[in-house]
Amino acid sequence: MSEIFYRRAQKGDAESIASVLQDIFDAGKRKAPVTAEFVLGHYIAHPDSVRCTVAVEHIGQILGFQSLRYAAEDNPYDVAVGWGIIGTHIRPTAARRGIGRGLFAQTLNAARDFGLTSIDATIGADNEDGLAYYDAMGFRTYRRLDAGVSKAYTLLV
Repeated sequence: MSEIFYRRAQKGDAESIASVLQDIFDAGKRKAPVTAEFVLGHYIAHPDSVRCTVAVEHIGQILGFQSLRYAAEDNPYDVAVGWGIIGTHIRPTAARRGIGRGLFAQTLNAARDFGLTSIDATIGADNEDGLAYYDAMGFRTYRRLDAGVSKAYTLLV
């Protein structure tokens, strides 16, 4: 198994990150495909972005990414202002390699540096893998929605 590196996402990563999301869509685990422009605006260059981290294989392929945003007023997720909002996406062929745990270690550092005290992860209620991942990272359910479950991670101060 090859070594995996973690680094901050760059604008030039948008196409490769979109391909991660396309692979997830093709596997039936995402509801809509995306473009590189969507990735730039929603993850890499979003005005509330705290950090977007990519997991990169030694050959340069992006295997997954994790975004962390600051929950500003009127955020589309209805998350408490001042919390973080996390999203994790891993190429299906790269599952079970510890990538999610590695990404979360990077995200936790960024959250602490930014001064966040809580992070929200809202996952589709039918996404068993996503729910299990966030449970394993220490998130706990705090809200149930019609089609989703919101989990929170509290950072120790």
